[in-house]
Amino acid sequence: MLKSNEYFEGKVKSIALKNAQGILTVGVMDIGEYEFGTSSVEYMTVVSGALIVKLPGSQTWKEYKAGETFIVQANQKFGVKAKEQTAYLCRYE
Repeated sequence: MLKSNEYFEGKVKSIALKNAQGILTVGVMDIGEYEFGTSSVEYMTVVSGALIVKLPGSQTWKEYKAGETFIVQANQKFGVKAKEQTAYLCRYE
């Protein structure tokens, strides 16, 4: 299963896949500020670039660089800022 997704007028694009690790998306994010929601637990790893993230329940933003992962619990919304074009990998549980 490969499925293309496009959000925020094409500023965020991803391809979904399913394999032995589960359901994943590999994507790219253009410079900007976004709010996402997830219906399942999401492990988001920055592949290239950096994301500044405001996790649910937090009042502060934290930067995640290439190789770093943050986790968002199911049924939550979170804020993301990209100051440069960034690639990411999401794994859903």
